[in-house]
Amino acid sequence: MADEITNLMNNSKDKLVLLRLRNTRTIQGILKDFDIHMNLTLEDAEDVTEEKHEKIGKTLLRGDNILLVSLPEDES
Repeated sequence: MADEITNLMNNSKDKLVLLRLRNTRTIQGILKDFDIHMNLTLEDAEDVTEEKHEKIGKTLLRGDNILLVSLPEDES
């Protein structure tokens, strides 16, 4: 299972991902890197929780604050 998750995340690098956080925030950004703890580095991140999107820029999200990761669909 861990290998499948790693493969999915590796295939999603440099693509737009959507994250739901524990504090009910929703963040989207370009996935640049991740580690075994699901700490994620995003580029061009923005908070899309409300109608008005707030730009955050480059950010590091700690894995234990992430509830859900929505990865892009495969482009076949």
